[in-house]
Amino acid sequence: MQTLDYFQIIRRAWAEFDDRHEIKGIYDVSAHVSTNQVYKISFYDRQPVFAKLSEYGNFEHFKEDHVIINNLANNLEAPYENFLARSLVKRNDLFIYRYYEQNSTAWVVFYNPIKIKHKMPRRLEDKHIRKLGRELARFHKACTNVANQLPNASKTVVTDIHRLLRNIDTGKFCGTQEQRDLVKQQCESFLIQADRVNYSTQIETIPVFVDWNIGNFSVRGDGKFYSRWDYDWFRESTRVMDFYFFSRVVSDVGDRTVFSYGIDTLMEDRFIMFLKEYHRIFPLNEAEVRLIREAYRFFILNYVIKDGTHFFLPSYARKLQKEAYDLYIPAIDTNYQVDKLLKALKI
Repeated sequence: MQTLDYFQIIRRAWAEFDDRHEIKGIYDVSAHVSTNQVYKISFYDRQPVFAKLSEYGNFEHFKEDHVIINNLANNLEAPYENFLARSLVKRNDLFIYRYYEQNSTAWVVFYNPIKIKHKMPRRLEDKHIRKLGRELARFHKACTNVANQLPNASKTVVTDIHRLLRNIDTGKFCGTQEQRDLVKQQCESFLIQADRVNYSTQIETIPVFVDWNIGNFSVRGDGKFYSRWDYDWFRESTRVMDFYFFSRVVSDVGDRTVFSYGIDTLMEDRFIMFLKEYHRIFPLNEAEVRLIREAYRFFILNYVIKDGTHFFLPSYARKLQKEAYDLYIPAIDTNYQVDKLLKALKI
């Protein structure tokens, strides 16, 4: 996979999209944390575009996600009608180039540039936290309002956990026997809790972006959302799937250059402040509050353990997976106190 000529693939993709416009230059603007590649493309006779190139996962899932995102971008009500970066469309269809040669595969989607205003401070003040809680609630409301207008997603958190269990049972999971047993037990715990709150029938699913690092979105001067451009972990799921990353954004430690994924940020008073403001605008019920822990459990199992070696660069993947076994998973059922959140929200 590492021998792929990404620049050549992008040139092929653009030629298929619109060969009238000659490429002037291609510039790597990737964050260099994940294995996905992002490039800015300049031209002689048109405005630049951005290209996202991925070579891991399922092409149909990649396509499905971007179709849903584009539908969401077109259907969101004010003030979020221009919040999401839009992918380029050719003859009424979202354009995705699929490269395949000698058992190597990759796919490319193009985006129009999106304006960026203010990045949030690396460590938020109380006023920022309260505004952010209210703003996420309003955005989730807007997503809920259009959820029934969007294409259905074929994957869910339940199907992803079952896929991980199949990988373990069929020997496709890399790890020691102790690690396999631990992951299997965690998968079964997740499924039990999902069943307990009737996840498949009683929990409303909406578009969620999961990864809300402060580098993935910008805000106006008044703290309201302005633009969002990173969709690596997009899915349709419970709205509480977005909460863990916001707990990290509002954490007392603030934004970190060397990051980890511990659960303790969900217990900080600063996150509870955020959650109370959210709850004022878009109230949560008890089942959803109880699902916050399970959303975190799913994040660790699916994005760190199952897909970590494919999504993160090797140095990050090794660090995060070791921490997942040694620290993150053991803390799930010991450090998370749901009663503290329920009491704070008066549920």
